Amino acid sequence: MAGIELQNTVKEALNALYHHPDDAVRMQADRWLQEFQRTIDAWQVADNLLHDPSSNLETLIFCSQTLRSKVQRDFEELPSEAFRPLRDSLNSLLKKFHQGPPKVRTQISLAIAALAVHVSIEDWGDGGIVNWLKEEMNSRPECIPSFLELLKVLPEEAFNYRISARPERRRRFEKELASAVEVALGLLTACLNASELKEQVLEAFASWLRLRRGISPSVLASHPLVLTALSSLSSEILSEAAVNVISELIHCSAVGNSSDVSVQMPLIQAIVPRVMSLRPQLNDPSKDEEDVKAIGRLFADMGDSYVKLIATGSDESMMIVHALLEVASHPEFDIASMTFNFWHNLQVYLIERDLYLSYGSEAAMEAERNRRLLIFRPAYESLVSLVSSRVQYPADYLELSKEDLKDFKQSRYAVADVLVDAALVLGGDAVLKILYMKLIQAVSSCGNDQSSEWRPAEAALYCIRAIADYVPSVEAEVMPQVTSLIPKLPHQPQLLQTVCLTIGAYSKWLDLSPNGLSTLPPLVDILMNGMSLSEDTAAAAALAFRHICDDCRKKLCGSLDGLFHIYHRAVYPEGGNFRVSAEDSLHLVEAISMVITELPPDHAKKALEALCLPVVTPLQEMINQGPASLGQKSARELTVHIDRLAYIFRYVNHPEAVADAIQRLWPIFKAIFDVRAWDMRTMESLCKACKYAVRTSGRYMGITIGVMLEEIQGLYQHHHQPCFLYLSSEVIKIFGSDPSCSDYLRNLVEALFGRTTCLLATIQDFTTRPDIADDCFLLASRCIRYCPHIFIPSTAFPALIDCAMVGVTVQHREASSSVLSFLSDVFDLTNSREGVQYQSIRDSIIIPRGAIITRILIASLTGALPSSRFDTVLSGLG
Repeated sequence: MAGIELQNTVKEALNALYHHPDDAVRMQADRWLQEFQRTIDAWQVADNLLHDPSSNLETLIFCSQTLRSKVQRDFEELPSEAFRPLRDSLNSLLKKFHQGPPKVRTQISLAIAALAVHVSIEDWGDGGIVNWLKEEMNSRPECIPSFLELLKVLPEEAFNYRISARPERRRRFEKELASAVEVALGLLTACLNASELKEQVLEAFASWLRLRRGISPSVLASHPLVLTALSSLSSEILSEAAVNVISELIHCSAVGNSSDVSVQMPLIQAIVPRVMSLRPQLNDPSKDEEDVKAIGRLFADMGDSYVKLIATGSDESMMIVHALLEVASHPEFDIASMTFNFWHNLQVYLIERDLYLSYGSEAAMEAERNRRLLIFRPAYESLVSLVSSRVQYPADYLELSKEDLKDFKQSRYAVADVLVDAALVLGGDAVLKILYMKLIQAVSSCGNDQSSEWRPAEAALYCIRAIADYVPSVEAEVMPQVTSLIPKLPHQPQLLQTVCLTIGAYSKWLDLSPNGLSTLPPLVDILMNGMSLSEDTAAAAALAFRHICDDCRKKLCGSLDGLFHIYHRAVYPEGGNFRVSAEDSLHLVEAISMVITELPPDHAKKALEALCLPVVTPLQEMINQGPASLGQKSARELTVHIDRLAYIFRYVNHPEAVADAIQRLWPIFKAIFDVRAWDMRTMESLCKACKYAVRTSGRYMGITIGVMLEEIQGLYQHHHQPCFLYLSSEVIKIFGSDPSCSDYLRNLVEALFGRTTCLLATIQDFTTRPDIADDCFLLASRCIRYCPHIFIPSTAFPALIDCAMVGVTVQHREASSSVLSFLSDVFDLTNSREGVQYQSIRDSIIIPRGAIITRILIASLTGALPSSRFDTVLSGLG
């Protein structure tokens, strides 16, 4: 298409995109324009249209964006001799639009900056882009605003990774800019004489400060640009550009180690008094919120950058701390939370032992640490009072959008982190006392009905829960009063949810409390109310119940009847009004399983039977309806019960009792295996239950292990479920060295690997079924470690070596890693005492294939596999 025609087509497409009434036409125009931007013709067409006086604004914006993206991404399309004409054309456009549309000017500035990233200082000529820019500014003073914009974006583009420059060239460009800093700052200083340019000059200065290179702190301390920015803080209208400059200066003067202090001190001493003078404005009601936010940001930046100096506790540093407390007290959370990072970093500097090593002896270190903690104690006590109210639900919480509710929850998490920092400085018991006083105040205004003001009590309890891990388990002053207050609170849903989670968080304290036995029943009653009120409160209550049963299991051994009553109400649909979901009911199963673990074997066996009964009964009923009906059930109808059995087998740590249970339940398992072998979800659930039964029972499994292995190896021939391989891995780990199981395991190895190597005959097979490949070679590695006497001499071993050679370059990460790990285990076989005896068998298989294996592994290192897998490949080559 001729140049003029193509230019006209671009104009027509833009007109259609912005003005055609038909959506389909607009979409077609958009697609065509995007394709056009990728063509080599786009260079000349965009340039021509930008120089064309008749081009409208839409055309100018599109063509300037096109040129910018072409320079950023496609510069290597151009021959080397095209650089100078392109630079000159862009420079001409920058001058042309110095009073034109700002969007167009910005895009052209970005294009020139991207060009400088690509082109070395030698090829650019004129001493590089900054010196070139200096000449242009001197020759065309009326275009200085345009050149200032280019000067601003230059250092920013050094870190723009949309520019397709090579890493070495990008690093070189940073060095070129660093060497030109003095020239750039000289140009900016010269522009200060024009008051209308001051804001633009300061923005460009902030941009150059972000380079963090080429500027001495001692020079900056008295530099005219710095003095201008500092003096701008005193103006009636706060300059956003000045704030950006001061923020960057604070970051530039950050103190990282002792040697930094003397170097940075002149700049710090210039900055701190000016920023501190803004402190009265934090609480000035006449100030715009954006101005207050900017001031708060400067204080937060000082806290983050000078935290090491502040941690010494000097009088000057405490002035900054008190200012940061004022920022933390601001009613707007976005402003208050700016300080949260500082409080965390300060806590680290106060607590970490290694940061006191310079004081020499342990006694001197401890004395200095205690001195500092004492100084900062009042600040952290004030902080706890300030932030704890931030977690209170807003009055209109029911009307919050999903996004606003998410933001509110995130703000609560942030406050919880601050409270943890305070607990590390003050001690959990000290923070607990402060929060308890807030709870007392809240409870006094909180009646027993749901319509009363529950939000302050919920907020106080949320905070008390947040520091649970830092409150001593033997705390005897406040926690007994908290637990006595909790039953008096109304059962409002959000409050009850937090009450339940708080009970769970203090389960260790409840276990060690002298009054634990008398305290637990009313708290468990609250959890039962939580399970009845709503799904959210039920989830919180179920989780808390698990924590209670885990930590107080010895205390609860005598209360099994009551625990089973709760369990039955949760798992039987007709059992009551509990609203515990199937997933959350697993917490209850786990909870009671852990209590049963503490029982004597005879009692544990009976309790285990009682625990299994509500789970087994519905499964047996479904089986009794016949294979046809069982096959038509949804996976969910089965797995909800099977998953509970898995949890029982996992958490009831009585091997003989679990072995007896799995033996009794095997006919049920077999019936499901036989009818549902095609159903991956059900098989995964069933294999997981079997895995935990094998893991817990171990050698007590007896004959059940044999029939289980026969079942899965038979089913695997027709239903290639990866979970059969995964279950076999667990069996190999437990029984691999058991001579009585050798025949079972030999048949298992031959059957599973024989079938799998047929399934994985090509690299396409590996790509199609990476899950099978992954579990197959994980199983093979387990066989090498736990039963080499069965695996290495078998016919499956050479077949698996051949299979690994086929699939080693599969792109699926887990599958590839499993294959590589298997080969590595094969090569490392002789590193173990047991493996040495199989060296001759291994060598007879590996050596004839050695050249091919080596070529495959070298190919893996040279592009066939990602670099993240090189270590595993190299271990194979080694």
